[in-house]
Amino acid sequence: DVVRELDLPEKQHQHLLIDQIILFKHEASKEKYPKPLRRGVGWDEGNQQKIERITHQMNRTAGTFAQLYKCRRQVEIFFRDVEQLLHIKSFIGTSENAVLIQIWTH
Repeated sequence: DVVRELDLPEKQHQHLLIDQIILFKHEASKEKYPKPLRRGVGWDEGNQQKIERITHQMNRTAGTFAQLYKCRRQVEIFFRDVEQLLHIKSFIGTSENAVLIQIWTH
């Protein structure tokens, strides 16, 4: 259920379509997570489709919220490509240097 529609920024982030505060409607879902959530819908020009995002973070602007998910998506694509092309299932280290060394040695 939509609890509240939030105002969208006028000049920046024209790709943002919807910014809402929502609550789960179904009883089982509401029991598992009774707190309000933030729902954002944006337009992805590259793929010509709407992208819907849901988060529990209420303190960020709609533009920041969209940008974080865009960056996160790029990281997911990178690791998917590394896994598929290089057949690396997991990384030994987590620092940038450790990842680069493992990619180069593979």
